[in-house]
Amino acid sequence: MSKPYHPLLPFAAALAGVACLSLMDVLMKDAALAVGVYTASLLRSFLAALMVAPFWLATGFSWPRGAVMRLHVERGVLSAFMALSWFFALTRLPVAEAIAISFVAPLIALYLARVMLGETISRTAIFASLLGFAGTLVIVGGRIGTVGLTADTALGLASLAFSAMLYAYNFILMRKQAQLAGPLEIAVFHGGVSALVQALALPFLFVLPQADALGGIALSALLTAAGAMTLAFAYARAEAQVLVPVEYTSFVWTALFAFVLLRETVSAATVLGVVLIVAGCWIAAPRRRRAAAPLARPEA
Repeated sequence: MSKPYHPLLPFAAALAGVACLSLMDVLMKDAALAVGVYTASLLRSFLAALMVAPFWLATGFSWPRGAVMRLHVERGVLSAFMALSWFFALTRLPVAEAIAISFVAPLIALYLARVMLGETISRTAIFASLLGFAGTLVIVGGRIGTVGLTADTALGLASLAFSAMLYAYNFILMRKQAQLAGPLEIAVFHGGVSALVQALALPFLFVLPQADALGGIALSALLTAAGAMTLAFAYARAEAQVLVPVEYTSFVWTALFAFVLLRETVSAATVLGVVLIVAGCWIAAPRRRRAAAPLARPEA
């Protein structure tokens, strides 16, 4: 019989998990600027899988086959390009703005679920998606109004849009995976396959990182694993409707860490855009029991 736990423990675990992944994003931006997006992303994926693998092996694992393995490979390949485009966007945009815009991914997933899973899109969901899109326009308009449409801004926004589209499709794959495999197995293959795909370009793009950059990437990998595991712990012990709001604290955590470590500030337009996007996501959630919102960070 399992020991009782404090009712606030799942909430605290979810908050800690979101904070870990938010700090990871800020550290990865710094690492990507230092050694390049490719090297930072490759090493993070490899190290994260390496850190989780012992826990999976200790469970008395069975090697996945058939449809399960195909899902692992498909999501791993998708995640490789998703992470590369996400981290590239972070090197061109303030981290908090990128996080805010990425919140629209669950809304995009509504339409992908209609096409791929045959789910019905309600009028409420359509209104929610339009509200989220309006929030995105507010943030993008604020960025362009502040610095102009520079080449870096255009590249960052394009890369972020590409990453958000991939992450929306990633939602569909995550739903299928969750029905066929456990969280530790998913985490190992998610990072492992992603690392193998990225390793194909190793002879051409890899840059040997300095000790300080390697330390930041290793810490990012540890935060990735810790964040995913603490969130899994939380969602296994509390209703999604209680924990979903915690997911959106990632904007606050990211803004705080980015200001302390990178001296990035948050504009009023970004804050307003976040309010609209989060409102859209909240409206789109089921009424009786709000589904667990997948993490806002596409690479997590």
